[in-house]
Amino acid sequence: MHLTTSDESKIRQAIDQAADCGFEIVNLSFGSGLSMENNSQAYLDQFKQLANYAHSKGIEMGGYSLLSSRRIQPDSDNAIHPDTGKPGGQTHGYAPALASEWGQNYFRKLTLFFEQTGFTKFVHDGSYPGDLDASERLPLQKGVKDSRWVQWRIITDFYKWMRSEGYYLRVPDYYYLSGANEAGMGYREVNWSLPRIQQQIHTRQNIFDGSIEKTPSMGWMFVPLTQYHGGGEAATIEPLKDHIDHYENMLVSNLGAGVQAVYRGHRLYDSENVRNKVRNWIDWYKQYRNILESDIIHSSSKRANGHSPDWVFHANPKTLQKGIWVSFNPLTTNVHQEIKLNIYYTGLNGTARIIPEGNRNKAFKVTIDQYHSITIPMAWKTKGIRWLTIE
Repeated sequence: MHLTTSDESKIRQAIDQAADCGFEIVNLSFGSGLSMENNSQAYLDQFKQLANYAHSKGIEMGGYSLLSSRRIQPDSDNAIHPDTGKPGGQTHGYAPALASEWGQNYFRKLTLFFEQTGFTKFVHDGSYPGDLDASERLPLQKGVKDSRWVQWRIITDFYKWMRSEGYYLRVPDYYYLSGANEAGMGYREVNWSLPRIQQQIHTRQNIFDGSIEKTPSMGWMFVPLTQYHGGGEAATIEPLKDHIDHYENMLVSNLGAGVQAVYRGHRLYDSENVRNKVRNWIDWYKQYRNILESDIIHSSSKRANGHSPDWVFHANPKTLQKGIWVSFNPLTTNVHQEIKLNIYYTGLNGTARIIPEGNRNKAFKVTIDQYHSITIPMAWKTKGIRWLTIE
């Protein structure tokens, strides 16, 4: 959960809801007011108490910090463009120079915050994007020619330290080999101002595309519980109880693909009905977590198009369930269709046992053909979600 406030009472309420629903992390998101650069002892103590409260509930705490795309003072501590001799013109407009006095103090402040508060997750926005810096910043940086190497080493040393200490690190760039746990999957801010039904479709499209080169848990997605940038009521899930079907679809679109998302808002539920729905799907995800976080087999999955059912298929010969298939019908009509799946990567041969929606009383066997494929009859209700496991 990504919380949009740093009000202590609301943080505690969010921690309680997260623990109640089975969430594992509460992160103080962008716009929450958290400042990891505030190293006053009173401030550190305040968030240490909140982290202790979260830990007592089995919840980890995390926070957000903006680095790239900000302009800091003095201006000389920003990256200097080699063509103009001035700040600006960087990847995200302006960027602090990591070898500057400000940059060095920034990483010292973050280190102190994590060491003293007990926070264990970090969202960095964004990390160093490769900007050149034309300034001489001795003893770290001689000038433009070594600026990219020096700045990359500064930030990767910080990330490697975080990983060595067990911190969970979400970065919007490809820093896996330097300690990051996650990077984005097709994230574009304007997408989350689209009408809700379009958010469902592009969520599953981005997951399909973003999991080709990485396992599902290496990517992160976004679920705007409250308004994000724009779009008004048509793009927003709040009040949650009024849009419970959409909320459920977004939960399953992410969890069913084994992907962690930013559930950004000030609460996870606003009624008993919503609470039960969220808890049920989180419980389901944890029951099948091993197979859901296994590779998506794209040749046996179907990319969402909004015109017909789509699905993801995970396979892993080493897990209890050798495969899991999670599907969505975006249409306002019922659909009946035969599904042909290649299940080669399940490691199964001869026959496979199909268990629809976890109901073993309805389990049935299918024959695996010479091409390692099976055929399953399937029916979806309007806007329906179907899933099955393969053993």
